[in-house]
Amino acid sequence: MIDNILYNIHGRLRRLHFPLTMGIINLSPDSFFNTSADLNVTDAVKRAEKHILEGAAMLDLGAISTRPGARIISPEEEMDKLLPAFREIRSMSKETLISIDTVHSITAHKLLDLGADMINDISAGTYCQDMPGIIAQYNVPMIAMHMRGTPATMQKEDYAPYMNVTAEVLQFFSAKINHLNEHGITQIIVDPGFGFSKKMNDNYTLLRQLEFFRILDRPLLIGISRKSMIYKLLETDPGQALNGTLAAQTIALIKGADILRVHDVGPAMEVIKIFTRTHHYDKF
Repeated sequence: MIDNILYNIHGRLRRLHFPLTMGIINLSPDSFFNTSADLNVTDAVKRAEKHILEGAAMLDLGAISTRPGARIISPEEEMDKLLPAFREIRSMSKETLISIDTVHSITAHKLLDLGADMINDISAGTYCQDMPGIIAQYNVPMIAMHMRGTPATMQKEDYAPYMNVTAEVLQFFSAKINHLNEHGITQIIVDPGFGFSKKMNDNYTLLRQLEFFRILDRPLLIGISRKSMIYKLLETDPGQALNGTLAAQTIALIKGADILRVHDVGPAMEVIKIFTRTHHYDKF
């Protein structure tokens, strides 16, 4: 685990102390976890307030569904949902970092211009070829995730056979980090992409071998909150998967996770508090 990093965000230095939570603000009606979908500005602001009060250091606003089989909506449709909520949340909180979950460079450009702090791109800058240039222009961090294909195609057999999933994902990031560095992006957060073009066994192999990602020397973001790798294993549904999520998040922290991207900030912060007390006793 990385203790802390000093980020340059729009020319302002911000020090992040890990581990921390990123609270999900989902503005798409097409979500695998229905109660997380915030369909209007009022609901989105209330969700943001709750996340912040419970201890989230970051918020992740997205309007594109990334569940298996979902289509990528247009930038225009995406911004119709994102812009009103972003403006209200940004005016409500100047200190909490706001990430925009998008694959569209047009959306990234607009939201960064309005004061977003970072971009979370599930395609790691490949869906729109000019995404790296936009992020470099604004000098903000980028969350780069591993995925084969798109949400609509990622679970097809052609996209999900791995000989060695951990080695292949690490190889992807080694090349991707070099590519982004060449575009002037050095503030990179790595997301292995749990559930994205990966089968159940692949997901648990990655979780079991998560410490190998330390070789990348980049903050490690883990998004496993209420996902199918948890609720299918427990033979339940996303709404009943909080206990399993907390168990998996605890393992992720032990294995080196720096950021937990979560639906439930309060419970995740309790996991972090206990983990930190156990692993960094000298700080108390």
